[in-house]
Amino acid sequence: MASGAATGFSRRADARNTMDPASGPRSESESEGMSSLKGLERLCSRDEEERAAGLEELSQEVLVSLGLDRPNSAKLSKETLLHLLRLAHSCPLPEVQSRATELLRAAQEQGVEVPRALASGPSAFIPAKQILGGRDKDILIESFLSLGRVNHVTMVMALHPAYLSCFLRTQHALLELDGPLPRHWRHYIVVMAAARHHCSYLVQQHSAGFLDAGGEESWLSGLENAPAKLRSLQTLNKLLAHRPWLIRQQHIQELVCPGADPRWSLAELIHAVVLMAHAHSVCSFVWGCGINTEPDHVGGYSFQPSISPLPRSPHSPAHEDGRQELNNGAVEVEVLMKRMVELQQLEEEWTQEEMVTRFERERSESIPTAVVRGAPPDLLLHLVEDPEFRYEDFAPKGEQSPPTMRAQDYSWEDHGFSLVNRLLPDMGQHLDEKFQVVTNLTYHRMAMHYCEDTQTLRKALWNYIHCLYGIRYDDYDYGTVNELLERPLKVYVKTVACHPEQTTARIYHDFWKHFRHSEKVHANLIVMEARLQAALLYTLRAITHYMR
Repeated sequence: MASGAATGFSRRADARNTMDPASGPRSESESEGMSSLKGLERLCSRDEEERAAGLEELSQEVLVSLGLDRPNSAKLSKETLLHLLRLAHSCPLPEVQSRATELLRAAQEQGVEVPRALASGPSAFIPAKQILGGRDKDILIESFLSLGRVNHVTMVMALHPAYLSCFLRTQHALLELDGPLPRHWRHYIVVMAAARHHCSYLVQQHSAGFLDAGGEESWLSGLENAPAKLRSLQTLNKLLAHRPWLIRQQHIQELVCPGADPRWSLAELIHAVVLMAHAHSVCSFVWGCGINTEPDHVGGYSFQPSISPLPRSPHSPAHEDGRQELNNGAVEVEVLMKRMVELQQLEEEWTQEEMVTRFERERSESIPTAVVRGAPPDLLLHLVEDPEFRYEDFAPKGEQSPPTMRAQDYSWEDHGFSLVNRLLPDMGQHLDEKFQVVTNLTYHRMAMHYCEDTQTLRKALWNYIHCLYGIRYDDYDYGTVNELLERPLKVYVKTVACHPEQTTARIYHDFWKHFRHSEKVHANLIVMEARLQAALLYTLRAITHYMR
């Protein structure tokens, strides 16, 4: 989620010095190595000749730094080495990727300690060859030229290019285009939001963006160092992240009313809310797809030689040998497809009371999720206020539940879209396009079968997530959810949507065992966007009530 052409290669783009207290000040050799980054910046030119010249400039600067004409004088900054490592692992331009690999090898031959990436690919859950082999190179090249890097989130999302295009446009508008909030504030708000889900991946990326935009480094060492106006978002941030149905008009009033100190304008607040909800939803994607740390970020590299090969991510059974297992999987998928066809043809009508009963039954179903991660790690604890505040079921059994939000009373299409577009021009359009793309995205396949229409399954996923958040559609039969969503899928969806930091490889591999990884990523995109829309609806409804 780098945010500008300069960000990927800027002097401050790597947040390791901020995030890693052990890194200390730069050495003399690191300071001297800064000049080589000028060559790196030229690699983002859209002019091929300029890129080629930049590649040659980079090569010469690295070779000079290695002191090949002066024995025992090899000197190359850690920052430059990490930039080269990232290019060697993730640059979509083959000539740049191969040259970066050659330069790292040359440095190693000259006795320089060269870093190695700790992960073999973008995801800990998905085999690297299935991500890297199926990528849309054009969209990744465009991302590299625009942003200065292609990160792991982008690589995995590239399995669905139509969605990735919308995602990148929306994110660029949120972080870079004209708006009520300054750029460094936008990145800091994302940092605060990502920390709630223990997402060091996003915290590191947006700490880098924050510094690149001119932010003060002290803010990253603790919330107490940030302006009071930003700190005043903490209550809204934790509610949006964990229990958005509790957001009320008074939460908005405390921030925007004339007597508020500090006071937010409605435009500023809408911008902040969309940034926070966006960050929370991307955390769901990062955890849900097992996104690995970037090779140039803390925890993504090592200067120590590898002792033993890293274990490979387990493959989905659909890609393993075993005729009997594949045959069993084919039967399971055929049964699911048959159910979908039957539900589409079903003409039975239910009374409104029966529809409500089915919704309540689905909402109150007990879907256990294991707590595998407790408090935020020390790296992030100083960025989280009230870390004990976490997700709780909308309607715990035996307890009084908050009122259900009926989609007919407040919906994105009829209410939320126009409010966002009014206070943050064009953002409603960006979000709406993203919602439309993810809900309509289909390749007419389910595992190894052709499927004419998967809309019933996609709708069941979307509505189940909104059900978990207490949103009910009067005209939807929630019995369909139980017909189409197996229990392991429900466990995965609830974990990723409600407390993504508890996601494990086991629950990822337990659902849809015979589906392609790209189909699981598609499911994750639906979870991510449904969760985003649900959180926005509760906040936008509260803003609407305040404005009346």
